[in-house]
Amino acid sequence: MNHVLVVEDSPIIIKILKKLISDIGGFKPFYATSLAEATAMIDQSSQKFFAAIVDLNLPDAPSGEVVEYVLANDIPTIVLTGSYDEKKRESFFSAGIVDYVVKESRFSYEYAIQLVHRLEKNQSINVLVVEDSLSSRNFIRKLLEKHLFNVYEAENGVEAVEMLTSNPDIHLMITDYNMPEMDGFELITHIRRKMDKSSLIIIGLSSEGDAHLSAKFIKNGANDFLKKPFIHEEFHCRINHNIEEMELLNQVKDIANKDYLTGLYNRRHFYTQSEKIIAQYQGSATPISACLIDIDHFKRVNDTYGHDIGDLALLHVANILKEKFESFYPARFGGEEFAVLFPRLDAEKAAQLVDHVRQMLEGSPIEVGEEDVFLTFSAGIALFKNDMDETLKEADERLYRAKEAGRNIVIYDD
Repeated sequence: MNHVLVVEDSPIIIKILKKLISDIGGFKPFYATSLAEATAMIDQSSQKFFAAIVDLNLPDAPSGEVVEYVLANDIPTIVLTGSYDEKKRESFFSAGIVDYVVKESRFSYEYAIQLVHRLEKNQSINVLVVEDSLSSRNFIRKLLEKHLFNVYEAENGVEAVEMLTSNPDIHLMITDYNMPEMDGFELITHIRRKMDKSSLIIIGLSSEGDAHLSAKFIKNGANDFLKKPFIHEEFHCRINHNIEEMELLNQVKDIANKDYLTGLYNRRHFYTQSEKIIAQYQGSATPISACLIDIDHFKRVNDTYGHDIGDLALLHVANILKEKFESFYPARFGGEEFAVLFPRLDAEKAAQLVDHVRQMLEGSPIEVGEEDVFLTFSAGIALFKNDMDETLKEADERLYRAKEAGRNIVIYDD
């Protein structure tokens, strides 16, 4: 858990912050009420602070000296202040603070705390800046790095396409309009043929005077638009809004695609993923195998120990499948039945992996009170030929034969 320094001399505000941090959670706070206490905490801490929420005016640091000290220790800093001062705000943004928050209401404190969580998430978000001006590119890079994004750069649209192809984990692109070789509109049009708004956020930039430019960007497929020059807060608010919208959409998709109990993908998503993989390898000699797994005597577990233990058994099996088949595609088909898709493996090689997992499950019981309950499964595997339904039907027939043969067996051929 990340350590976060909170520097505030007001007992009332400390109380509010402690309550909000307790409710929201996610990081471990350390509280200081003066520059001296903050200095001692930073100097003596064995672990570097991930971020700091710092009051601008303290008894022993009335002019923001604590902000300067925290920044000097390379700690991302969110400033809290009781009054708005434009000159100080500009000065601190130039010095490299994350944000400048006026203590106007409870929402201000919630915003500061949520911003710490945003910084944590940003560490795993890759951003591509497409801008032919070196000075503009460096300016945008610095803004993004203050908020802990991982930043890639491209000088024009052609370079951007190459960068996206070689780095598919880029999820946000900020692009200028007026560029050589391929301008912003051409770039967005090209990208949107392959990537929709939920897989890549695009924010357009321009200093052009055309009042209709923002609408053109949006109509060409951009998620949002910023006119240069822009202020720090607007830049980050637009980015955060779009990222949070994408995260929310992905959460909804995740809920729709995953089994509520085990966290594995569900039957519908298994078929969707299968179609993509089959299309990927169509026309090649690359094998694809499908496996159906069924927990042996599962009804007996439910009848003997109750449905809560039955759920625990399902979770136990699902977690093993998730861990051992993370590079493949395990799913829960319903009840005690699971499926795994094995791209690039023939039925025999897939059977070897499944049998290894079968042996592992056999030797790892779940604890029910003082009793160890041992689980086993049976499995049938088939090599994909022309149709996934037919392949799974063949795997199911072999699963049935494994049950008839005494259970706790993997069958992959006739």
